[in-house]
Amino acid sequence: MNDRENNAVPTLLEWAGGPPALRRLINAFYDRVESDDLLSPFFPGGVSVEHRDHVSIWWIEVFGGPPEYTETLGGYENMLAHHRGLSITGEQRFRFAVLMSLAADDADLPDDPEFRAALVGYLEWGTRLAVHNSHTDADVVAHAPVPHWGWGVAPPYQP
Repeated sequence: MNDRENNAVPTLLEWAGGPPALRRLINAFYDRVESDDLLSPFFPGGVSVEHRDHVSIWWIEVFGGPPEYTETLGGYENMLAHHRGLSITGEQRFRFAVLMSLAADDADLPDDPEFRAALVGYLEWGTRLAVHNSHTDADVVAHAPVPHWGWGVAPPYQP
């Protein structure tokens, strides 16, 4: 019996369609980034397969999957290190969020309001932290767990 059949609230990862769905999301996003004038300079020569894979593993963990990023890729500290010194602007942050939202459509992720609200909530939270942490003079939290994002105020509607 799966979570939907026993009325348990599924994780965002389960609702999205599992790890393959989030990998589609990340690949669709970076496909868009590579042709974006504002964000492509962060990835001269394109976004590597390794980078796409590592970001996918991060998102899978954040959305309720196994702690692979924490256990094998350095956890929060490693993600923080990748953003330090980038000096991300507000405009770049917004473009990231917009492209990720469009990529969710490209990847055929669920389009129900509850899932998309949770997705956009994470995008807003994460991108604003990334902007802050990207400045060399920022006062950053040096150690924290990888976040585990949930449904927030509106769990999925399950008749």
